[in-house]
Amino acid sequence: MITADRRPRLDAHEHRTPATAGRAALEVDAEPGTEVDALTLGRRIREGRTARGLTLGELAAAIERAPSQVSAIENGKREPRLSMLRTIALALGTTADELLKTDAPSERAALEIAVERAQRGPVFAALGLPSFRVAKGMSDQTLTTILALHQEIDRLHRERAATPEEARRANAQLRAEMRARDNFYPELEAKAAELLEAVGHTGGPVSHQLVADMAGHLGYSLHYVGDLPHSTRSVTDKRNGRVYLPTAQSPSRDSRSPILQALASHLLGHHEPRDYAEFLRQRIETNYLTAAILLPEQATVRFLTEAKNLRRISMEDLRDAFAVSYETAAHRFTNVATARLDIPVHFTKVHESGTIIKAYENDRVRFPSDALGAIEGTTMCRNWTARTVFDVEDRFSPWYQYTDTSSGTFWCTSRIEKAKEGEYSVSVGVPFEHVKWFRGRETPHRAVSRCPDPSCCQAPAGLAERWADASWPAARTPTSLLAALPTGTFPGVDQTEVFQFLEAHAPASQAG
Repeated sequence: MITADRRPRLDAHEHRTPATAGRAALEVDAEPGTEVDALTLGRRIREGRTARGLTLGELAAAIERAPSQVSAIENGKREPRLSMLRTIALALGTTADELLKTDAPSERAALEIAVERAQRGPVFAALGLPSFRVAKGMSDQTLTTILALHQEIDRLHRERAATPEEARRANAQLRAEMRARDNFYPELEAKAAELLEAVGHTGGPVSHQLVADMAGHLGYSLHYVGDLPHSTRSVTDKRNGRVYLPTAQSPSRDSRSPILQALASHLLGHHEPRDYAEFLRQRIETNYLTAAILLPEQATVRFLTEAKNLRRISMEDLRDAFAVSYETAAHRFTNVATARLDIPVHFTKVHESGTIIKAYENDRVRFPSDALGAIEGTTMCRNWTARTVFDVEDRFSPWYQYTDTSSGTFWCTSRIEKAKEGEYSVSVGVPFEHVKWFRGRETPHRAVSRCPDPSCCQAPAGLAERWADASWPAARTPTSLLAALPTGTFPGVDQTEVFQFLEAHAPASQAG
């Protein structure tokens, strides 16, 4: 690109003295901050040549250069040196200033430049298509159509490469849908019940063997390997009907969940997500179906209804009854609490830094949110149960707390769970009028949250004054916060690594 600070190159024998620099500034008087595109410069030279009735060879002879050099300049593939630009301008009866104007010399030239520029961009390269020469015989309509198609593909690529703002907007929209349905999806409940019936489940916790039977029923075999791509929990080979899993299981994760999540994607007919909204929807559906299999609807509702009648609903009891993680039990409770037990509810997963990772509510609770309505990534009030639980020494007992807010009083039960990114609190809460159904309602712990009033979580005035200008913290951000959605792959997954892994593990008859 030729800019006001980087004009055509000087020949090796042209030393830039103050005098020559002054002449160059006079002859190549580009506007400050403007850029002269090599394609535009080339088209201006071509337009000037054809206007004077010169052939490519004749112009080349006039400036004592090979026709191939002139062709490369006219096609924007080579930038002329300043001395050559002067010679070209002289041969065309114009000035270097005129040739260096930033606008295209004609509407046709503007079209050609736009198509040429598109071919040299990353989107066209990503399509893997060969470039083509923009010929005189191509109609304006053909070039306009090509350009429109490229612009649409470029728009779709940019839309798929979701910015954090787009991702957060999609998350807010999905949460609104979940709230409208009370986070209950009958169609997914039906799929879970159908699969459980197919493998002969009659009650009790769903064993690992039963999960393996489900895989077999769906035409998949399980393979435990030591070299699973580090960015994945499992890899499914759909061609050969294989699900690859790590030999080393994380103590904080249920070994059945990765299998069921892989099978859930198969059952739900998921394909590569086209945008972040679809990725988030697939994740919600996959997690929901996995939980619905591990905690079947009828058995879960029966268990919780009995606990409600006895006024001792407990996430710990639900966890233990179905041999699942606390987070899975809490998630599953939100599915059936309102639809089956008439209890409005809220749920949060909060990183030890205070950052909200997941949240759901249909009980009037007010979570912090950004201008897009997104909750994930915002900071939970320091007085909420999800934050105060981190200060509790007893990590073996559930932590209960009432929190008085401007929208009412809420009761929460919370626990700490560990992951590679640090510690998280997983909390379930209800409005005060529904706490009568829960174990832990007698808790004496109570706090007041005035958020979003800034005075609620701000440091005392004296403390802030002493340290405001003398501190510089480095933020500790969880890696699981919403990331961009790369085009042609899945968020957080190294696709090349996955392909290499599948190629290495494919049966001999299938390997390339």
